[in-house]
Amino acid sequence: MSGSPKILLVEDELSLAEGIKLNLEMEGLPCTWITRGDEALRRIQSDTWDLVILDVMLPGMDGFSVCERLRDAKNFTPILFLTAKNTEDDRVHGFETGGDDYLGKPFQVRELLLRVRAILRREAWYKNRAFGGRQVFGEHWVDFENFAGEGPHGPFSLGVKECMILKQLMEKAGQVVSRADIIGKVWGEGPNPPPAPWTTSSYASGSAWRWIPIIRGGCTRSGAWDISLIRRGRYGRGRNNPGARTSTHLL
Repeated sequence: MSGSPKILLVEDELSLAEGIKLNLEMEGLPCTWITRGDEALRRIQSDTWDLVILDVMLPGMDGFSVCERLRDAKNFTPILFLTAKNTEDDRVHGFETGGDDYLGKPFQVRELLLRVRAILRREAWYKNRAFGGRQVFGEHWVDFENFAGEGPHGPFSLGVKECMILKQLMEKAGQVVSRADIIGKVWGEGPNPPPAPWTTSSYASGSAWRWIPIIRGGCTRSGAWDISLIRRGRYGRGRNNPGARTSTHLL
């Protein structure tokens, strides 16, 4: 990520938006502020943003619908929901529509800034050209920019988190990667996440548990990578492939 990140703030409450914008700019994070959901959808689709801070209850179109429409159009701009809709069902729904993080109102400015920084770090890592773009392994390739791949069995698509997890395992070929490491890298939370009654860790931990076996199964069947599984002292090996890149993960 070169220069200052491009942040779009979508918030219709004047005093709150002004405060968020001021605090971001004091941290060297200039942002563009708009107030409508339908305008947000148009601006995100027509330009490139490093992060969108998105309210849910907006005029024109609600934030959940904005996110869902973007993901349906294969637009994976990072979205941090910032909203008073803060029940557990709301938060889960926000993640299921494709949100990257969720922070309920009222909130601490420090926590918001920590979460913004975490998402920006994660995006910078994922877009690192040293191990990004299209990666070719024998008869297989994965395109980390377009979330797709192809092998002897034909083309396939991947989700954002699937690509992130797979990229981390590929970067750590031959090493053990813990579930905590995956959550920290893919969901952007370190060993000491911001204090909150409900953080992304609880959602991320369950999601990592669901996604890892799917990725492992697909990669193993294709023969592209041999991903071993270590769980509670029990070791399971994928099919033996001498030419495969081997990663291990620990859950």
